[in-house]
Amino acid sequence: MTATILDGKLLAQKIQQELKEKITLLETKPGLAAILVGDDPSSHIYVGRKEKACLKIGIHFVKHLLEEQTTEEEIKELITKLNEDETIHGILVQLPLPKHLNTKNILAMIKQTKDVDGITPHMWEKIIAKEESFAPCTPKGIIRLLEDNAISLTGKHVVIINRKIIGKSLAILLLNRNATVTICHSQTQNISEKIKEADIIVSAVGKPHFITEEMVKEGAIVVDVGITRVDGKIKGDVDFEKVKEKAAYISPVPGGVGPMTVVMLLQNTYLAAKKRTKSL
Repeated sequence: MTATILDGKLLAQKIQQELKEKITLLETKPGLAAILVGDDPSSHIYVGRKEKACLKIGIHFVKHLLEEQTTEEEIKELITKLNEDETIHGILVQLPLPKHLNTKNILAMIKQTKDVDGITPHMWEKIIAKEESFAPCTPKGIIRLLEDNAISLTGKHVVIINRKIIGKSLAILLLNRNATVTICHSQTQNISEKIKEADIIVSAVGKPHFITEEMVKEGAIVVDVGITRVDGKIKGDVDFEKVKEKAAYISPVPGGVGPMTVVMLLQNTYLAAKKRTKSL
């Protein structure tokens, strides 16, 4: 058996084209503001990709580059202005923020209707109530990638290796689709055995080759969310070459979940602009 590739890049391109056509029908051009604090190279790369994707499909993109020593109050003041800016429909705070800043307090400042990254405290109550329009971009992208490949989630046992925002929010989206979910983490005992029980494995650990072929049952579906730079190359959590011979479906790194995360941000921004237009 050789696994079918879950091609996030190809699907993202399809969704981008659909969004580009839909955006031309809006009375107001969608606007996305990104706040980037400090000089973290990876963060600058990620924001650059988002900017490029926005401009490609007709979303107005505004980038606010702030110095490392910017205070929490200064960032909150900027967010307040963006909340009231009618040309901005989505606000993105690129994480991680410098250690002297309280991330939770800053994210809580984003207006609920502009939380296109699905990362403010209000997000939890929304997705629990099955209101998923602004669900977190990575989990939302994973769900779309699976569903577009005609993979039913009903009754499937999904093992997620991540207990942070990606893992917890993905678990809710999966439960909304009648999957059975197990979340594993660094303190989970016999983690290899638990992973081997999974119909679907979602790994977001950040350790190359964390998921080996011995940990994957025959015919499982493997979604790799891990990103690690090794000798200038991006690596995922999965031993791709070996696991692909055992799995039914597998997502590559790069080219799997990453492009889906970006395009879900674009989709959420479009939806925010559409809702705003209808409310006027």
